[in-house]
Amino acid sequence: MERIAFFAFSMLYFALLSSCGTDEKTPPKPVTADTQESSTVSSLKKELEESGYEIFDYIDEKTGDTILMQQYYIAFLKSGPDRSQSPEVADSLQALHMAHLARMYEEGYADISGPFGDDGEIRGITIYNTPTLKMADSLANMDPMVTAGRLVIEVHPWWAAKGFPLR
Repeated sequence: MERIAFFAFSMLYFALLSSCGTDEKTPPKPVTADTQESSTVSSLKKELEESGYEIFDYIDEKTGDTILMQQYYIAFLKSGPDRSQSPEVADSLQALHMAHLARMYEEGYADISGPFGDDGEIRGITIYNTPTLKMADSLANMDPMVTAGRLVIEVHPWWAAKGFPLR
């Protein structure tokens, strides 16, 4: 089990490092009234709306900044009905799972992912940056751990400020 956890952590670390590059799919920096022209906010809103994303904006009363909110989708990865694989098969599935997540990062569909630190029913999460629940659900269900029955997916809409980093 420790070997699987170490491998999972190593693969996640690699996926995160490789996803830190700056390419055209990198989310925009926070758009605020004091750092960007209002036409930038308007063009970003138009681009997101035309791509099918649900958004809204508001003015932060403290700072006067325009905050652009976008709907994302959180996929909860839960223990599946078939967790009886041999250690070799489980290790192979873990490698395929990490490759799937790396692909989701590379293609701009996943923004953050990771396992939980306990041994509960919910094993981890992935936040998908897609315009629809159907698309996020479809991508999450392509995970080899899910197709093997080791995990099941539960997806929920979630709102976050566009471009703000974790603290």
